[in-house]
Amino acid sequence: MRRESSFRIEIDADPQPDDWTIGERGLAEHGESRSEPRNARPLAILLRDDAGNVVGGLRGATVWGWLEIKWLWVAEPHRCAGWGKQLIAAAECEGIARGCRHAWLDTFDFQAPDFYAKLGYEVFGTLDDFPRGLTRYFMRKRLGGAG
Repeated sequence: MRRESSFRIEIDADPQPDDWTIGERGLAEHGESRSEPRNARPLAILLRDDAGNVVGGLRGATVWGWLEIKWLWVAEPHRCAGWGKQLIAAAECEGIARGCRHAWLDTFDFQAPDFYAKLGYEVFGTLDDFPRGLTRYFMRKRLGGAG
């Protein structure tokens, strides 16, 4: 007969990094036993001015053959000058170099779904009323002629 241990459920608004790492490691091990290698790596691409100040950038990751673009930002004075497009292109090139076949991102209707569509991204899902009265779009793109 199996002896039960004592457990408790906690709600923690500010967990310690090690607490998250245990769960992330467990999920990764579970997934890798059923699929291709995870190969998770962070990605940061920065746009700097002549003085070295960050005036834009892209944060993402590559995992399971996908490039995830978590956020893209260009400072207001530098928008509409092609920097966003160049940052996305740099991320896609790096994703391909890392073996990615696809890219995905999410954006809101008040942000840039049309911008991403012009770069070849297509909507594969939405969350309406998130936040209230707005729509969140999930978009993807095949990279490097991947089929």
